[in-house]
Amino acid sequence: MSGSIKSSKREQSHHRIVEAASRAVRRHGVGGVGVADVMKEAGLTHGGFYAHFESRDALLVEAIEHAGAIGNAVLDERIAARVKEGDTPLQALIALYLSDEHLADAEQGCVVAALASEMPRQQNAVRDASVQRVDRLVRRVALALPEGAAPELASVLAGALVGNLQLARIQGSNAEGRAVLASARRALAELCAAMRIA
Repeated sequence: MSGSIKSSKREQSHHRIVEAASRAVRRHGVGGVGVADVMKEAGLTHGGFYAHFESRDALLVEAIEHAGAIGNAVLDERIAARVKEGDTPLQALIALYLSDEHLADAEQGCVVAALASEMPRQQNAVRDASVQRVDRLVRRVALALPEGAAPELASVLAGALVGNLQLARIQGSNAEGRAVLASARRALAELCAAMRIA
């Protein structure tokens, strides 16, 4: 019994660390994730870190995977709700990804948009986890495309989503940033309509 309690407590601590790191990586980027800060945010001592991870990179890999999984689950629910209201999956994806809410809440947002410029410069394990997140985002866009759409369109649209969100975040969560997103939503809607893929 005491072994399972210890295991459960260890698993809970591990989960808190990964949660804290996944928020930090989206909020500050890979370079801004310090082990001491993550452990403090998780309510644990810095000394306990190596009981859970062999390195900071191992933590980053789990944090990136966790952030992506949580983000996908939330996006799935929101897309389904908008589809019930009459949007196509692609319309819902564009509207939600380029929303003012996503602009304002980087800490809970897409890990690809948060880390895209940093990903190529990371160690192999972190870069590989990042590449998997990019691949999953492209597949998500591909699933939202109507049947018969050119497969390469998925990566083009994924790039447009990520790039426009990053441009808006450079402006800030203000009128200028929101204007970037509004323009991108309109332009992508027009493009999809012109190509008959919405």
